[in-house]
Amino acid sequence: MSNNVQPIYIMPEDTKRTTGKTAQSNNILAAKLVAETVRTTLGPKGMDKMIVDSLGDVIVTNDGVTILREMQIEHPAAKMVVEIAKTQENEIGDGTTTSVVIAGELLKQAEDLLNENIHPTIITKGYRIACQRTLDILQLIAEDVDIRNKDMIKSVASTAMTGKGAESAKDHLSDLLVEAVQSISDAKGLDRDNVKIETKVGERIENSELIKGIVLDKEKVHPNMPLRVDEAKIALLNCPIEVKSTETDAKININDPSQFQAFLEQEEKMIRTMVDKIKASGANVVITQKGIDELAQHFLAKENIYAIRRVRESDLNKLAKATSGKIVSKIDEISSSDLGFAGTVKEKRINDEAMTFVQDCQNPKAVTLLIRGSTEHVINEIKRALEDAIGVISSLMKTKKVVYGAGSCEIELSRQLRRFAQSLSGKEQLAVLAFADALEIIPKTLAENSGLDPIDIITMLKAEHDSDNKYAGVDVFSGKIVDVKQFGVVEPMTIKSQALTSATEVATMILRIDDVILGGKKNSPSPHMHPEM
Repeated sequence: MSNNVQPIYIMPEDTKRTTGKTAQSNNILAAKLVAETVRTTLGPKGMDKMIVDSLGDVIVTNDGVTILREMQIEHPAAKMVVEIAKTQENEIGDGTTTSVVIAGELLKQAEDLLNENIHPTIITKGYRIACQRTLDILQLIAEDVDIRNKDMIKSVASTAMTGKGAESAKDHLSDLLVEAVQSISDAKGLDRDNVKIETKVGERIENSELIKGIVLDKEKVHPNMPLRVDEAKIALLNCPIEVKSTETDAKININDPSQFQAFLEQEEKMIRTMVDKIKASGANVVITQKGIDELAQHFLAKENIYAIRRVRESDLNKLAKATSGKIVSKIDEISSSDLGFAGTVKEKRINDEAMTFVQDCQNPKAVTLLIRGSTEHVINEIKRALEDAIGVISSLMKTKKVVYGAGSCEIELSRQLRRFAQSLSGKEQLAVLAFADALEIIPKTLAENSGLDPIDIITMLKAEHDSDNKYAGVDVFSGKIVDVKQFGVVEPMTIKSQALTSATEVATMILRIDDVILGGKKNSPSPHMHPEM
């Protein structure tokens, strides 16, 4: 028999495969690198990242999910970590960096246990036990709050904006948010979509304002229309004010000029009838999602009706909520009961661009925050900070429970989790202790990003918490341990619970992978390939 044993391929030749500890190490390293990327952005003294894409567009931000989304990460394990940031953003609106940093630290702690030959299954089991216990402790240390308390909402909004581009004007912006929230929230809570954020370059951040209504990036369709309408009665349409085209190709045969004239007159009469119907309803403002024919624009202007067209569907829905109007799909059926009301509708030029302000609505259920700033990059970062703050307030209104920040929550969770670990027997205890150590990464990072000694800060924090001062956190500006409850550093409990759950799930999933198969390109079968024997 020949000693030349032919290789047996069960996958294409250019498939890359890593197995066992090599696969685990690579995946853990990739996830840790993602966490390291955003880690320096955490806290009031976190730094920003500048991301330049292939087209030369620049984004300057310290918002975790924005950084990870724009980085275009390719590694499959790293992508899994990016997904938890996206989930955190969608569910809560803030805490994206926290979730990613905790996931990275859980994997780092797990790596040490793997090097001590502890099986991944034992580590993942211990992590799940620890996560469940941490969530139980979180429920116990969280405090119920009255969501009608303006100061509490302001503290939550202010904490969410601290360390971001909006920080310089966070008091003013927090006041605007409190006013917005109190205007639009109801028994069901707060719908994030009902706060529209409109940005315009120019003036200072402090000149940002809350409009009790909707601001549209649109101008009136005809110069003869009024610039301002007081006591506005608004018709909201999602149908065009023009003669409908036929669905199929159609030809009209005209034999003499009089027929053509009759055709034009008929078309004009149809448009005139539409405008008359709108006028008869009592409307003096028309806002439509579709188009407005030039002839219709002329007739509307003659009737002194202010009109704008091609408004986004989302904006039309917000207008309905702000003005208490109904969206009409057929002009023939419009009536005065469908109209929305606003104190003023006016066209205003901002930074040489015309905008329409539908404002002074009574009891609006949708409002607009008009954000100003010196450059596009500045206002985009403020917009991201405000979106985070709105998400956080929305989350608070659902659960009505808060925890205190500045590292105080994580140190208390870590301390109580260590105590719980002593009641466990078996190697799972090591994983629970590793989980407790991983939680310390948040106060440690806050200290590092502020130029403080993390070991000193952690030691002082532990000493305070051991003395039953559960509100002890790090003041990154003075470098001292303070009572964060008095400082108003407060976050909804759901930020922490979602971050812990997501981080644990992604860490355990990555730890359970022991084989990575990177598929090659699909080619025609190689002549050397043999089926598996």
